[in-house]
This record gives sequence, structure tokens and C-alpha cells, in this order.
Amino acid sequence: MKRLTLILTALLLLGIGESFAWATFGHEIVIEVAKRHISERTKQNIAKYISYDITKDAVWMDAHRDDKEIAYTTAWHVYNVDERYEYDMNPRLRKGDAILAMKVSDHNLLRYEQLTDSAVVMNIRMVIHFAGDIHCPTHSYVPGPRCFWPCELNGKKFKAFHSVYDYIPKALHPNKSCVEVAAEIDNAKKGEIKRIQRGDFHDWAHEIGRLNAVIYKWNPHNTKVLNPNTVELSRELVDLQMRNAGYRLAYLLNKYFDK
Repeated sequence: MKRLTLILTALLLLGIGESFAWATFGHEIVIEVAKRHISERTKQNIAKYISYDITKDAVWMDAHRDDKEIAYTTAWHVYNVDERYEYDMNPRLRKGDAILAMKVSDHNLLRYEQLTDSAVVMNIRMVIHFAGDIHCPTHSYVPGPRCFWPCELNGKKFKAFHSVYDYIPKALHPNKSCVEVAAEIDNAKKGEIKRIQRGDFHDWAHEIGRLNAVIYKWNPHNTKVLNPNTVELSRELVDLQMRNAGYRLAYLLNKYFDK
């Protein structure tokens, strides 16, 4: 485990976190929001399997997606919605997608006491990561535009538009820790939190896809030089999605472990 931690740290220092949804910082914010809403019993039961802060595993699934043992998860970080923003499994059915990943971890963690310890750890890593992935604007594939064209934002070059929303959480919250940002964006009242947590993964995908489609109005497909106001235009959406991802992750973790 120590060697694995060193490898993960090295990968993050090399910038692997800038290649995937929300990057490291955004995923950490999602988990920190969730931690503010999980019960003590949930924390205690998770600690039986993961003795360290679960935020440290925020991008474990990204760092290890090419490992031979879990290479089958490589396609699981994104998903499609159709013209009505309903979840559309067909384009990615053979390889799976982020919604399938959530369903798999949900199925397994509802029965976590029947699993091996290592399987529980793996499924916790899955749910804490993919809960963030499904809310990222460029991981919810809407019909038409695709997010892989090279572009530039205020002089900063990106190999793909996909990476812009990895960068934006840090751009919105410079010089703040993930704990500070989580406290700042955790602003919903109990009734609203319960409303956000209602529904199933397909309901969440529909809402997320509908909201995320707006990014292609600010920057239509193949816009090489992005709207200079993209970061500020994205503030409400990005903070909302990270916050809601945290609320939903807390709901799931309590569902599995508060018993």
C-alpha cells in the first residue's frame, strides 16, 4: 500500500490530475462536501476498510485506469444523454460508462459485508470518484458537440476542450483548499438537499445533462479561442455540480454504511 501511495503521488505531481474530470482539486471538493453530510456511523464503518482520509483516493480511478487488473474501467468515466437529455446507454454499451460504474458500485456496496475487504475498498473508490465524474460538464456527452478539439482560454492552451473543466475549479477558487471550497459551496438547506438526493442514477443523468449542455452555448463545437469569460460564466454551474455531486455521494455512502 505504501508503494502504491508513492506511485499515485508521483503521478499526480506529473499532472495526471489535469487530464480527467474536475482534476484532483474538483474531485476532492466533491468528497469534502460529502464528508460534511455523512453520519458518524458511516465514517466508522468506512474506516474499517479505509483507515486514511478517503479524500486521498479522489482520483485513484484515474491514476490506475490503465492498470491491467482494472483496464475494463477505462471507458467508465463518461456517459451519453440523448436529445431529451435522457440517459442513453447504447453508444457506450459494449464498454460501459459512468452510469454503469455507479450501478455496479451501488449493487456491490449494498451487500458490502459479503465482499472481501479489498473489494469493498475498490467499490468505495469507484463510488467516490464516479459520483464526481457524472457531474462534470465535459463527461456528460450531449448530442452533437464533442469535447476533444484543441482550444485556448485567455492565453492558456488546452489539448482538448474536455480539459477546460478540469482546470476551472482551481481557476474559480485560487489559493483555497478543497475543505474551504466545500464549506463555501455547501449552502443548501436540508429540504433542498433531500430533493437533490432523490431519484435514481438515470434521473440524475437527465438533470445533469440538461444543465451541462449550456457550456456549448458559451463555446460552440470547434471554437478555437474560447469566450474569455468562460471561467466566470461557469462559476454557478461548476459550483452547483460539485456541490450536488457531494450531496448525492453522501446519500449513497450513508445508504451503504449507516447500518
